Amino acid sequence: MTTTYAPVPAAPAGVPARRHLRQLGIDTQYVLFGFPIGLVTVVLCLTGFALGVGMVIIWVGLPLLAGTLAMSRGLAHLERLRIGPVLRRRIAHPRYRTARSGGWVGRLLSPLADAQSWLDLVHGVFRFIPSTIAFGVVLTWWAAALIGLSYPAWDWVVPHPPENLELPELLGLPDSAVTRIAVNLIIGAFFALTLFPVVRGAALLEAQFARGLLSGVAELRRQVADANAARDTAQEQRAAAVSAEATALRKLERDIHDGPQQRLVRLAMDLGRAEQQFGTDPEAARATVAEALHQTRETLDELRALSRGIAPPILVDRGLQAALTALAGRCTVPVDLDAPALDRLAPEVESTAYFVVAEALTNVAKHSHASEVQVSVQRLATGLLVTVADDGVGGASLAKGHGLAGLDDRVKAAGGVLSVESPDGAGTRLTAALPL
Repeated sequence: MTTTYAPVPAAPAGVPARRHLRQLGIDTQYVLFGFPIGLVTVVLCLTGFALGVGMVIIWVGLPLLAGTLAMSRGLAHLERLRIGPVLRRRIAHPRYRTARSGGWVGRLLSPLADAQSWLDLVHGVFRFIPSTIAFGVVLTWWAAALIGLSYPAWDWVVPHPPENLELPELLGLPDSAVTRIAVNLIIGAFFALTLFPVVRGAALLEAQFARGLLSGVAELRRQVADANAARDTAQEQRAAAVSAEATALRKLERDIHDGPQQRLVRLAMDLGRAEQQFGTDPEAARATVAEALHQTRETLDELRALSRGIAPPILVDRGLQAALTALAGRCTVPVDLDAPALDRLAPEVESTAYFVVAEALTNVAKHSHASEVQVSVQRLATGLLVTVADDGVGGASLAKGHGLAGLDDRVKAAGGVLSVESPDGAGTRLTAALPL
């Protein structure tokens, strides 16, 4: 199977440069504004915590501690909003514990029992460490780059007394305006060229410290929840696959017992009677053999029909469109088929889509009393959408015990979703979404 992908248009030459400049601006303002915010935060958090702990003996400290933790929640929320653009991702907001009983006292003191509130307070107290480091590095790099690159514009206004040693002289170079300008331009160019990675690294140092304390637990819980959801989905698919296989095997066994097996028993009895008739009544024996041949042909036809139910040869050989066209042609109710030619899909997807249509058309012919049925197959970006709609009496259901329950299990086993809209007297619309 060959898959053709549309060519990805090349990005304009200036896009990466603009993206880097934009990120440089985001990182710079994050670090520069983070330093004064960090100073205010550490003063408020340390003061509130110290007062709360110091006065807890007279019970006033508990409300002070709770208020400090509530304040740290607000500061933490502000920091989560700030670090999102730096990390280029959506930051998870944790769920805070709330008091379910105890009245206003319980609500007032609920932050004391919430682990994330304490992590917010820890961040507020210790954030000044990465914030100060990042602020010093970023300010130094920006200052060195700007001063070095702009030095030629203001060298002439700076006094250069002979008794002062200039940078070129410290490097063993002659002290002249040209030398000073060249040295400062080289230094400015170095800091300018390394400005983006250095500022990016400093911003990430501060942002990752904040993310670990403010959103790390929430992200871990989300990952655990996603893993549990994936496990539950896998278990449901596995159970649906087992159920669908068991249902298919029971149906196949019943069809073989009711059809070919009964015919084969009759065929054996007819051949036995013919063997006895050959000696006494050859004409009757020939008639019995002819009837046995007719039974053999009908048995072969039933076996072919059953084999189509297991693995239709036309589906394997010619694909989904041809198989659905054959299904529509055999249906006793007129079928309006909209199934454009598609590239060959995965065998399990084609098989599931085929059996969805086959089972739906069988139910339409047996139970719906419909005058027309519409079958549509659409390939979307994320999957295959199969729709079967009729104008019959409705009343279909996916509940256990109904005919569509086994089909629902088959679709779930393929990782898809089956839905049925079937109000009484208004027809039935069956939709299966299968992932590719």
